[in-house]
Amino acid sequence: MKILKSIKDNSYAVYGLGLSGNSTFKFLKKKNVKKIYTWDDKKNKKNINLFKKRLDEVDYIIISPGINVKKTKFKSILFRNKKKIITDLDLFYMQKLPIKSIVITGTNGKSTACKLIQHIFKTNKLDVKLGGNIGKPVLDLKIGRRSLVIIEASSFQLSYTKFIKPNFAVILNINSDHLDWHNTIKNYTNSKFKIFSNQDDNDVALLSNKKLTKLFKKKNYLSKLKIVEKNFLKTKIKKKITNNYLITDPNLTNLTFAYKISTLFRIKEKIFIKAVNNFKGLPHRHEIFLKKNKITFINDSKATSFESTKYALKNNKNIFWIVGGLPKLRDNFNLLDVSSNIIKSFIIGKKTNYFKNQVAKKIKYKISFDLKNAIKDVFKELLPIRDDKITVLFSPASASYDQFNNFTERGDQFKKITKDYVKKFL
Repeated sequence: MKILKSIKDNSYAVYGLGLSGNSTFKFLKKKNVKKIYTWDDKKNKKNINLFKKRLDEVDYIIISPGINVKKTKFKSILFRNKKKIITDLDLFYMQKLPIKSIVITGTNGKSTACKLIQHIFKTNKLDVKLGGNIGKPVLDLKIGRRSLVIIEASSFQLSYTKFIKPNFAVILNINSDHLDWHNTIKNYTNSKFKIFSNQDDNDVALLSNKKLTKLFKKKNYLSKLKIVEKNFLKTKIKKKITNNYLITDPNLTNLTFAYKISTLFRIKEKIFIKAVNNFKGLPHRHEIFLKKNKITFINDSKATSFESTKYALKNNKNIFWIVGGLPKLRDNFNLLDVSSNIIKSFIIGKKTNYFKNQVAKKIKYKISFDLKNAIKDVFKELLPIRDDKITVLFSPASASYDQFNNFTERGDQFKKITKDYVKKFL
């Protein structure tokens, strides 16, 4: 699809006025676009027929990432105008800024990878900006002539994108996720692979998984493929890394990709090691926030699927595991390799029967219904234990929306309630 005209000469319909939608509207206003039409399902009730008419008339339709075309009231019109649907990422690339950009996607670890690479570049005194699915929308970033932009891209954003063209495109991994939105793993994978679709032979694609590299070659992309092998991070460098947060799976994958990218930017090994060793992990991602009386408390609220949770279950022992929320479609709890690490699970959320069926006959469980009760139930079991090292793990393996607004609120509540109980009983 060719860009029709310059940004200011096109007309736009902005559907969804959340963070990215409002950012898009402000950006288009600054560009002196004359025809901008907006709609938000929660805010707008009147003139729906007029907005439907505009969807047929405009040059581009910009959809917020959370909107699923198949489930909206504008479904038939949007399908008819599918070729016109773009995202704020497309507007960013339509500017053709004379800068370097890195786009990172994947099922797990992309936020940590983005933050880590940003931290390495900052340590090397580069002007680096981070946005997209993490932090600021890309159109809100203040970019200078020498800026390097890192973008975290979700499968929702990439599903609609038409013009994205990063200098460096990274897929960390792909596991079954968001199938309620994409329907099939093939659709989900194809959305991720869109980051390569507009690259040319001056651009770089980075992959590690053999299956993904095979698919990349099959699609005949033009960019240079760099395969990031697990052993690429040299032993002599690993020995100098003292940050325990980064040298365990899956963060080792993030670390390896970060090292590969740092070599492509010719960042000195000394700078890389310095940056890695003082990097602080992101909250809600295997966050060890408290240790008391041989008990380690871990907030892993960002784990929204079993694949995400499995890392924490694999890498800890004697676990009291709090789990539950809104399960992902077709998610399957394979506890075979980790059941021996779990003392007992405590199930929360509105879908308790789903989680009960996943863990029953494999590990002990108790239905606690909500987070406060779960923590109370955990402490009842904890208090008589005096000698063993114990891990209290909040890794829900599900989305948060049944009882919380988001994973951040969920994780913060876990930490607050836990700290109150620790003060009272330990």
